[in-house]
Amino acid sequence: MTEAIYFEVTVKTEATIKEKRQVSVSGMLKILGVSRSGYHAWLKRMPSAMQIRRENIKVKILDIYNDSKQNYGAPKITKKLQQGGEFTSERTVGKYMRELGIRAQWIKPWTITTKNSDFSNKLQNILDEQFNPERPNAVWCSDITYIWTTEGFVYLTSIMDLYSRKIIAWTLSDSMGVSFIIDTIDKAKARRNTEQPLIIHSDRGSQYVSNEYRKATASMQRSYSKKAFPWDNACIESFHSLIKREWLNRFKINNYKQAYRLIFEYIEAFYNTKRIHSHCDYISPDDFEKLYEKAGKGELQLVG
Repeated sequence: MTEAIYFEVTVKTEATIKEKRQVSVSGMLKILGVSRSGYHAWLKRMPSAMQIRRENIKVKILDIYNDSKQNYGAPKITKKLQQGGEFTSERTVGKYMRELGIRAQWIKPWTITTKNSDFSNKLQNILDEQFNPERPNAVWCSDITYIWTTEGFVYLTSIMDLYSRKIIAWTLSDSMGVSFIIDTIDKAKARRNTEQPLIIHSDRGSQYVSNEYRKATASMQRSYSKKAFPWDNACIESFHSLIKREWLNRFKINNYKQAYRLIFEYIEAFYNTKRIHSHCDYISPDDFEKLYEKAGKGELQLVG
């Protein structure tokens, strides 16, 4: 329809409304040069309420997907939609994601096999795969992972609180020296309440059986994975795999500075504060701990 014809139709329509006369569809079609059959075909092409709802859901899916840094797949997007009052099935969300041409941007990490050092047969596995403590600051676990940059490896040391799967402290270093493990432990102790009994679990790497480590964790119960049995430290190792798969492997990391910025962005601005976790009933680790506080189950010191 040209602008001139559209204007003419509009003027005549408004005039008939003012004069309280009915608008003749046949007359309008004649002015427009449109056949009656063509008009009815156009009416059938008008979007239905179901089509409109489907498009609205797709917009919400895209918003959630982009807000997750393109990491969420259909299960998590479905949960987020339901939390916002939009009830649809995971299967439908998956279908819409395929139509939109989007999927979780997981990239398989390039891995290096580490060796566990069995310095002593006296090292005990207190945790014994009990991954669901009833309160924060009951069990921490720690691990080190390699991150490749064009200037060489850097090393991420993390400490996770198993109650919420929150990363409570982390350090990025250019070596695997025990001092960086101690720095990470000191950060965790400064941020959390460690007055109640606390288990800290790790593998049997040399840093975790050193005298310096034992001094730094003197007030804690040290737990170690069994030799050649890595599943005991699965939660923190899973996180290190996750940060690579969901985020770091998307980038060509040039140096320590860039690696630090990317890790900070993922942990502090996404993983701890926004990323929904199945263990946390599909809310973030931060929100999961806040629910604990509100329930009045105990003291939880959060300094930083």
